[in-house]
Amino acid sequence: MHDTLALLRVSYHSARALSSRRIVFPLFSLSRFSPPILDKARARCYHTSHQGKGVLTDSLALLFGGDPMLTPNLSYANLKESYLFRRIAQKTEAYLAAHPGTHLYRMGIGDVSLPLVPAVIEALHRAVEDQSRQSSFHGYMPECGAPFLREAVAEHYRRRGVMLAADEVFVSSGASDELGDLLDLFDRKNRALIMEPAYPAYVDANIMAGREIIHLSSGPDNHFLPLPNETTDADLVYLCSPNNPTGAAYDREQLTRWVQWANEHQALILFDAAYEAFIEEDLPHSIFEIPGASTCAIEICSLSKTAGFTGTRLGYTVISKDLERCGLSLNAMWVRNRTTKTNGISYILQRGGAAVFTEEGQRQVHDNIRVYKENARVLMKALDEAGIRYWGGRNAPYIWMQCPDGMGSWAFFDRLLNEIQVVGTPGEGFGACGVDFFRFSTFGDPADTREAAGRLKSLLKKTE
Repeated sequence: MHDTLALLRVSYHSARALSSRRIVFPLFSLSRFSPPILDKARARCYHTSHQGKGVLTDSLALLFGGDPMLTPNLSYANLKESYLFRRIAQKTEAYLAAHPGTHLYRMGIGDVSLPLVPAVIEALHRAVEDQSRQSSFHGYMPECGAPFLREAVAEHYRRRGVMLAADEVFVSSGASDELGDLLDLFDRKNRALIMEPAYPAYVDANIMAGREIIHLSSGPDNHFLPLPNETTDADLVYLCSPNNPTGAAYDREQLTRWVQWANEHQALILFDAAYEAFIEEDLPHSIFEIPGASTCAIEICSLSKTAGFTGTRLGYTVISKDLERCGLSLNAMWVRNRTTKTNGISYILQRGGAAVFTEEGQRQVHDNIRVYKENARVLMKALDEAGIRYWGGRNAPYIWMQCPDGMGSWAFFDRLLNEIQVVGTPGEGFGACGVDFFRFSTFGDPADTREAAGRLKSLLKKTE
């Protein structure tokens, strides 16, 4: 027994030395030991992943007299491999290697293709010049956002009938960052309700936080717009409207049901409004258009798709001062979080962002949005003529189509790539509810979109 303990101690200290060089210490390296003590050590001191490797924890150090080791956030071991876009890239690269010189029509990308509008570029240039002069130079910016941008966003809401104070607006580096950071406000024991199909970051951020996730299925029967019922039970609810990936958008009556449910259950809605600028029908652009939302919702917005800021990174979050839980103001909590964890967004970017909300800026960004909406019209027309059922497109930059002939989304991806050189996004990447569906983005080049639509219609009609 003493020999066994000695050898285990040596193995432990060897593992520490190896781990300092970023070498994983494999579980099977202790396989020479067979006594029951080894089984106990293995059970207590190793967390194993599906690759069969083990990660040593503090328990092993304490059991065998070594120094305690740092324990990482073990919730990361529960993440599924993020393979969707990597697998798409691998398949397209393999196709191009086999067919050099072939042009692919990329309708899957969620990135914009048009540049920043002139009003924004001019504001950015002026801000750079400000930074070159002592009299107008800006160093650190307010952590919650520059007053001029917070006020511009609040005024933008007021013009739509939503009364906000500037200090209820928080400037961010984009919706994706904010959706993860906001989880700091909530206890780990809170359960998150995420409707599927879903933007993958909603799920992964909560897994990283060690939070229980409840998946709310949606589909054609409810037009991908599920509603709460007597069995709905959660603390946090993710709503994205217009939705990524389905393009579906809630109406006022539907959002009212969610707001009433959240207030009745003291739950909180995280409302992702990143695509609100694409709404063309009489639908809510903000959850704060719904009475009662100020006491149960946080709204996250982005200038990425609205104004082409995907490479510039700027967004904003709205937290009402009416929103409280357990006697704590979530607005005040977020002020404390931002002033502790950030140094604010750069002056130059915030000046560019403020230009979006000017009269000229709004006109120009909506000119760009009309280009993307024309892409959507072209794709929808092709699907209509081919007799394919789809959702989205009218109020969102995404079209969510049902795969033909009972095909799965990856099989349909392969068919599009190999037969007509069109690349989209398999719905399976957005959860189990997306297996039989496929997403097209309308952010592509208009000429490519027209060609892709023509090829798609011919292919789909050929399969009738």
